[in-house]
Amino acid sequence: MTEPHEFGKREVRRSFERAAATYDAAAVLQREVERRMLERLHCVKLLPSIVLDAGSGTGTGARELVRRYPEAHVIALDIALTMLQAGREPQTWWQRMGIGRPRIASVCGDVERLPLKSSSVDLIWSNVTLQWVVDLPGTLKELRRVLRPGGLLMFSTFGPDTLKELRAAFAAADGHTHVNRFIDMHDIGDMMVHARLADPVMDMDYITMTYRTVRDLMRDLKAIGAHNVTVGRPRGLGGRSALAAVEQHYESLRRDGVLPATYEVVYGHAWAPAGGPDRTAEGHAVLKFHQRALR
Repeated sequence: MTEPHEFGKREVRRSFERAAATYDAAAVLQREVERRMLERLHCVKLLPSIVLDAGSGTGTGARELVRRYPEAHVIALDIALTMLQAGREPQTWWQRMGIGRPRIASVCGDVERLPLKSSSVDLIWSNVTLQWVVDLPGTLKELRRVLRPGGLLMFSTFGPDTLKELRAAFAAADGHTHVNRFIDMHDIGDMMVHARLADPVMDMDYITMTYRTVRDLMRDLKAIGAHNVTVGRPRGLGGRSALAAVEQHYESLRRDGVLPATYEVVYGHAWAPAGGPDRTAEGHAVLKFHQRALR
């Protein structure tokens, strides 16, 4: 049975397709998390030749990865074609002449079913994308599939306390789901272990955004494509009375003239085992045989 907090791939894609033109102006939080993730890369000794930005959006992370790894080939993958188009860098004249390759290759695809060969990527970077996948355990297995032995997965996502104020305000107004569900970092860590990723590390911090009104918060969420796409969302406008109830409940949280919006930011990284995959893409065990010389 479908749960109210679940969402479909089509709704997610459509939401981000519509947000491509407004995303960068509103993605203040996403850029801050991106900056913190880049700082974490300074502690990692890795010289990748192939980098995947899984859920690249308008490409700001992919461009930063190119600057950090100038010798690497960066693949910017996103489910929304308009996002990729908005972030595509103009080609130089020699690239238009067919000389050399673009520093960033844009691929419209689904992170849950990557259009990439197994063991083909050295670094997978994913900034606040995994909260949008339908099957997170399967997605982590898919990310591991494309990692080369010794390759690194680094990601950020959101935890259960994200938008807790907005969730509570809507809960007081009606019985519909208005905020997407977010998974606890300990559960994500368990999923990484089951995906056979090595040495997983999880941590989190809180970032509080402030808004003048609840409607400003809602406009920002819509501008980045992060508005409500759950199955249990109300089908139509909630009406003035419902919105007024939400605003009234949220107003009790006002401090110093602004309203808070909490984000629980979860960070994770893990490695593909250096010994190579122990399972095929279909889940079958890989048995290794070593020939011994006969005496």
